[in-house]
Amino acid sequence: MSELAERIKACAKGDRAALRAIMYTEGSRLLGIAIRMLRRRDLAEDAVQECFVSLWRKAHQFDANRGAAQGWLTTILRNQCLTMLRKESWEIAEDAETLERRQDEDIVMDAYGRLDANSDLRRCLDRLEPPKRIAILQAYVLGYTHGEISGRIQAPLGSVKAWVRRGLIALRECLS
Repeated sequence: MSELAERIKACAKGDRAALRAIMYTEGSRLLGIAIRMLRRRDLAEDAVQECFVSLWRKAHQFDANRGAAQGWLTTILRNQCLTMLRKESWEIAEDAETLERRQDEDIVMDAYGRLDANSDLRRCLDRLEPPKRIAILQAYVLGYTHGEISGRIQAPLGSVKAWVRRGLIALRECLS
């Protein structure tokens, strides 16, 4: 059994000195791997920290008969890095979607605000319930389909279709 495997077994028994020894001997190698995967030192340092926390908690799961200790430790780090990458890309995508939704709202409300307060169209739009008004404005100002509106305002597609149809009927009646 390798020295690293013996230290992992000692960690399973609660030996903190063994964990310190592993951190000292394997830390820089693991940091190098994490930096290559994450391309950011701050995230890489966090990943290595979490790797050692997982090592401490899961040391009892290590089985030298199933593989090398270094490979086991590298797998823990790799999984931590992949989790961080998924989380990071999800947060970036969520932020972009939120920003886009906010920009859409600003464009629609700007177009609505530019309508003369005394115009017939503004008066008739004001009479509509907010979901109907927003759906119609997104369709006509931004050119969105019913499906796109449904996704943007997170409402059922059938509801959006009904809001647009009923809103247009109400507008037609109001304007005639």
